[in-house]
Amino acid sequence: MKAFVFPGQGSQYCGMCKDIFENFPAARTMMERANEILGYSITDIMFSGNEEELRQTKYTQPAVFLHSIAVATLLGSKDITMTAGHSLGEYTALCFAGSIGFDDAVRIVAKRGELMQNAGKQNPGSMAAIIGMPDTSLEDLLTEAGKDGIIQAANFNSPGQVVLSGDIAAIKKAIELAPSKGARMAKELVVSGAFHSPLMKPAEQELAAALEQIDIQPAQIPVCMNAIAQPVTSAAEIRKNLILQLTSSVLWSQSIEVMAQNGITEFIEIGPQKVLQGLIKRINKTVTTKGFDTAADIQPLV
Repeated sequence: MKAFVFPGQGSQYCGMCKDIFENFPAARTMMERANEILGYSITDIMFSGNEEELRQTKYTQPAVFLHSIAVATLLGSKDITMTAGHSLGEYTALCFAGSIGFDDAVRIVAKRGELMQNAGKQNPGSMAAIIGMPDTSLEDLLTEAGKDGIIQAANFNSPGQVVLSGDIAAIKKAIELAPSKGARMAKELVVSGAFHSPLMKPAEQELAAALEQIDIQPAQIPVCMNAIAQPVTSAAEIRKNLILQLTSSVLWSQSIEVMAQNGITEFIEIGPQKVLQGLIKRINKTVTTKGFDTAADIQPLV
């Protein structure tokens, strides 16, 4: 059984999706529609913007979403029995699964990016990747670093790879302490806020209000959702989990294992780069992975 998985922020690159725009009229129509909805040219930023511009959360999120959904739409949903997305990618998964329409998805993704960027200014925070530390040491690390401020695990990316999020002082303390807890590497990430932590609270109410304005339908393909690591189709559950996701940990490692237990043997990453394929290989050695990013990847199949 096959699943599509969709990447989140951090997978963007300069020139992303330009070849798809140029080679596939259906994708071009979607992207031009997105420019119309947004009121600015996201495609200009994707195709010719610089790295710094593309790294701004309010642009990154619509850019990654648009790249992924354009590719997924070209490939179609035949034989895809489940789907999931990493953080922002969850919105792509829901759009692909028929739960959120394309126009609404563009609007809500742009709004989420804007709200998260603003929350990062309001409650300055940071994030850090901790690599190679035994999972059993995580609680100790969070307890000790937590004396210096709010900190929590933001992403359980794969065994031995966790991303922490929280107050700047607490993140710096965690980086300092990590080697003594067995971590091979601990480094601060270049982000505009403490995503998936309580510091995103200022965005929560506004995101909930924005989600109320859009039509959410039951998903036609189950979506394994980040905040609970369980496949969901109910529209009410989807709405609740999207709000929860903003301040909760992304249970990616757990989600992949649950999907594998539900019979998924092939994970297909749709969108920019190969980040999720790398994580999935570390999470479960028995499944296979592949990805579709460029026009050359898609050409043989459409």
